[in-house]
Amino acid sequence: MPHRTSRRTLLTASAAATAAAATGVLPATGTASAQPTNAATDRRLRRIIAGMSLEEKVGQLFVMRVYGHSATDPDQADIDANLKEIGVRTAAELVSTYHVGGIIYFAWAHNTRDPHQIAGLSNGIQHAALAGRSRVPLLISTDQEHGIVCRVGEPATLLPGAMALGAGGSRSDTRRAAWIAGAELAALGINQNYAPDADVNVNPANPVIGVRSFGSDPESVAELVAAQVKGAQGAGIAATAKHFPGHGDTSTDSHTGLPVIAHTRAQWEELDAPPFRAAIRARIDSIMTAHIVVPALDPTEDPATLSRPILTGILREELGYDGVVVTDSLGMEGVRTKYGDDRVPVLALLAGVDQLLNPPNLSVAWKAVLAAVRGGEIGEARIEESVLRILRLKTKLGLFRDPFVSTRDIDRVVGVRKHLLDADRIAERTTTLLADPGALLPLSRRTHRRLLVVGADPASPSGTTGPPTSTLAGAFTELGFAATALSTGTAPNQAKIAEAVAAAQGRDAVVVATYNITAASPQRTLVDALVATGVPVVAVAVRNPYDAAHLTGRGVAAILASYSWTDVELRAAARVIAGRARPEGTLPVPVQRADDPARVLYPVGHGLSY
Repeated sequence: MPHRTSRRTLLTASAAATAAAATGVLPATGTASAQPTNAATDRRLRRIIAGMSLEEKVGQLFVMRVYGHSATDPDQADIDANLKEIGVRTAAELVSTYHVGGIIYFAWAHNTRDPHQIAGLSNGIQHAALAGRSRVPLLISTDQEHGIVCRVGEPATLLPGAMALGAGGSRSDTRRAAWIAGAELAALGINQNYAPDADVNVNPANPVIGVRSFGSDPESVAELVAAQVKGAQGAGIAATAKHFPGHGDTSTDSHTGLPVIAHTRAQWEELDAPPFRAAIRARIDSIMTAHIVVPALDPTEDPATLSRPILTGILREELGYDGVVVTDSLGMEGVRTKYGDDRVPVLALLAGVDQLLNPPNLSVAWKAVLAAVRGGEIGEARIEESVLRILRLKTKLGLFRDPFVSTRDIDRVVGVRKHLLDADRIAERTTTLLADPGALLPLSRRTHRRLLVVGADPASPSGTTGPPTSTLAGAFTELGFAATALSTGTAPNQAKIAEAVAAAQGRDAVVVATYNITAASPQRTLVDALVATGVPVVAVAVRNPYDAAHLTGRGVAAILASYSWTDVELRAAARVIAGRARPEGTLPVPVQRADDPARVLYPVGHGLSY
């Protein structure tokens, strides 16, 4: 049922615009990515800050999760979760109680069911904000990196992720992808995206970044980061480069532990800094910190999120960045290892942070910051400095003029045919053919019509796509093949392997979707068993291209990398395998030999075509 804008909504929007005009806080002219910061704007914003209570100022620093599809009428299960974790019933109560400056959306928090619901939630949250005494709109954020990290799913357009775009190597495709993503988020009332990932992935064992990075070459990553910043901010949202000072060389996941980066200062300058420098040159709106220790940058070995030498000394003073600095989630173990949840937000602010993202206990964090200000540990002027940066960004995004979105515009922007076609074409240009020793590809329907698709079926990043084997089989069927899907999982047992071998009998070829293969992986045992049938086996690495190291030389007929298992990338891989598109992607990271990691099997830039 189409949403009708109520008279109350129109009156509230009009009141917000009137209030903005009365205070002189108006959005920047021109595009939303134009810089609005000037003396007159700052004077107006400082007047708003002067009218805030200390509680309201502190609240502006927090960006918090909240459960529910509605700002005022969530499901009972979400009310219960909010009461348990936050002490409020709804998003509207969260805003009125803590005066938060931002809210972050997650699929698992039931914030992102469908486009019209998301827009309604966003509008409801902004209504709650404007009902407060200071009437300051909120920044609404999410992690819409695309690829393997995606909170808003279909029918929104899903696009290739960072490493896939790195394989495509096109700044125009990368910028276009970010523009599409940004335009669709803006239509949903989401105005701050925690992307792009500016980490340079030089460690194949990196458990948390990997294909979220554009690649391993700092300059190439820098170019694509800048392209995404320009694309996203050109579409009217705030982009966020992450994770400063660089999370690309770690074997520890900062969600579960505290990684230590052993780079020297010179190595950091060469490897990690270039993408962040490029983002700053591109006038990035916000930068996210990393919960990592870099002793060469801060000998106290505090995590970067809590490090004044890193955030103020390097990011602010050396790199000259004066935009918004947001922490990575304060619920992650990496930032909680050394200090308690009451000290973490205080230390982050002292280090130079502006936004405190998703603390595990908002009441503890909020009261700790209030106490630190009242006790003199943090000066109120320091808090106002961060609030000013946050309000500048809200001004730039036009939120003081009108923070609401029109639900009538959603169907004209979100998931439209032009965006979907662009996503398909971009994905085709990222698919990488790593090996085809017998020139099997492209498959012909005349000689290899009967296909079996087996392999891993990891969960959909957005909860709206897949499963991968079914998606691949469906794509081949649409291309005129007779394809059957059989999910064997990431750890197939002997019975499942035997089932796959039996299903391969009488087939013309088998397509195997692999997911993070290791030397001892049962997936490799599955591939070996399928190769032994004599039926040609085509492997598609649906996450890390490093799988190729464990497949090369084992009789596999062809190996491709798709860099993610979302439908757009899998459909592109099917078109490449079927010869409906040429493989154009090249490796943005090296693939080392499985038996000798010191030697490179496939170098950066490797990629076959036909």
